[in-house]
Amino acid sequence: MTDFIVALGLVFVLEGLVLAAFPDLAKKAFESVMQAPDQMLRIVGVVSAVLGTLLIWLIRG
Repeated sequence: MTDFIVALGLVFVLEGLVLAAFPDLAKKAFESVMQAPDQMLRIVGVVSAVLGTLLIWLIRG
C-alpha cells in the first residue's frame, strides 16, 4: 500500500510540474482531450494501463 501512495504522490508532483511550467500547453492538451472521440480515449487509456503494468512488472520482477 505504501508503494501505491508513493506512486500517487509522484503523479501529483509530475502533473503539478507540467501545469506550472507549461500552462498554455496543458490547456491545449485538455482541449484536445475534450474533443477526442470516446473510443480513442478508451484505447489510449487501456494502452497506458497495459504499458504501466508491464513497466511495474519488469521493475518489480
